[in-house]
Amino acid sequence: MKIEQIYTGCLSQGAYYIESNGEVAIIDPLREVKTYLEKAKADNAKIKYIFETHFHADFVSGHVTLSKETGAPIVFGPNAETSFDSIIAKNNQVFKLGNITITVLHTPGHTMESSVYLLKDENGKDHAIFSGDTLFLGDVGRPDLAQKTGSITAEDLAGFLFDSLRTKIMPLADDVIVYPAHGAGSSCGKKLSKETIDLLGNQKQTNYALRADMTKEEFIKEVTDGLLPPPQYFPLNVKMNKEGYDDFGDVLKRSTQALSPEAFEAAVNETEAIVLDVRHQNDFAKGHIPRSIFIGLDGGFAPWVGALIADVKKPILLVTPVGREEETITRLSRVGFDQTLGYLKGGFNAWKKASKEYDTVSSIPATIFKEAKESGAVLIFDVRKEAEYLSEHVLGANNTPLDYINNHLAEFPDTGSFYVHCAGGYRSMITASILKSRGIHNLIDVQGGFKAIKEVNVAVSAYVCPSTL
Repeated sequence: MKIEQIYTGCLSQGAYYIESNGEVAIIDPLREVKTYLEKAKADNAKIKYIFETHFHADFVSGHVTLSKETGAPIVFGPNAETSFDSIIAKNNQVFKLGNITITVLHTPGHTMESSVYLLKDENGKDHAIFSGDTLFLGDVGRPDLAQKTGSITAEDLAGFLFDSLRTKIMPLADDVIVYPAHGAGSSCGKKLSKETIDLLGNQKQTNYALRADMTKEEFIKEVTDGLLPPPQYFPLNVKMNKEGYDDFGDVLKRSTQALSPEAFEAAVNETEAIVLDVRHQNDFAKGHIPRSIFIGLDGGFAPWVGALIADVKKPILLVTPVGREEETITRLSRVGFDQTLGYLKGGFNAWKKASKEYDTVSSIPATIFKEAKESGAVLIFDVRKEAEYLSEHVLGANNTPLDYINNHLAEFPDTGSFYVHCAGGYRSMITASILKSRGIHNLIDVQGGFKAIKEVNVAVSAYVCPSTL
């Protein structure tokens, strides 16, 4: 028996490859399926089943394409409804894989079809659970992302989740391994651990949601407390996962269109496409196509695209580092953005060489920011999350989280300079690009963000541990 976790940091997502005696199961695959096919070929094995723990909201799964490529059936838990052929399993239904078995444990709560897959080894002993978004390390799946039916509320779903955990998961032995679908950084939970594998016994001791003395009312309150609105693209990804989507190969073929600066400029003028610049923030600051939006590849790229562009049908034109065009298109497709029209051939340098108009972002080191702050009153906008801001912030700074920047546009002045910072410089440059695309150009980005600001001893608020907020 072989179990391999295939973790994708950008999405904080874990897919699983399980092989036994020449037969393979894939759990929650990513959209591009080449990796799974290659692994099965290397093992001289056949992919027999594709298991989905639920209808994912934060990424587009590869189940439809993988099934088409291999002939393996797609398995969902009870209550699932799909527009494609699939096995809708019953609770406790057993699937044989080589010398092992995988049992479906229906665990409604995160969504109504959510299921955990229990792997039993060749001796019939409980070995591991693939817990999807039902149980994370340190947390459980939020109960407000499911497509609602009837009058079911988030509180109702939280109640179902309480029952699922206590009747299906907690009775399992402490030595059972937990393989969750997500780790820290995912929007599917609130307090996810940075670890990606653990023993169930440890989770019983450390996960607040598994406290033995917890009442259902306490659980519902804790799980639903402080939930922020989910990203707007989540329901669109659920729809694709339920109804199907274009093969990734077709998306890649039509999207990798190299456009000269002239053709790129014409496409910008003739379509409603967003110009998405995915280079490093420092490169974007030095020069970029006017009104383009920056979301760098070397950061939380796909989730930020989903949160800020939101509409997966929106056409996109790409400015990428030379050689990273296919990577960008791949990572966009993981969250359902399939409408890339092409990319700027030769990158931004080609745009400059063609003497095309370009814009810049005023960006200064933290030392200069400190001098400006000490010389008089300055207007500062901190675009980190509210919890980050409340934990510690520059005295006098306003909190305008990037996640909800459109709700704060009226707070930015039309005249006079103001300063923008985040934690390390990535989110503040995204903010700068959005503001400039809306005609707000009187901003100054602070390089290195709050980390750099603290290092030069700018006065900040008293530290409050984030876990107490």
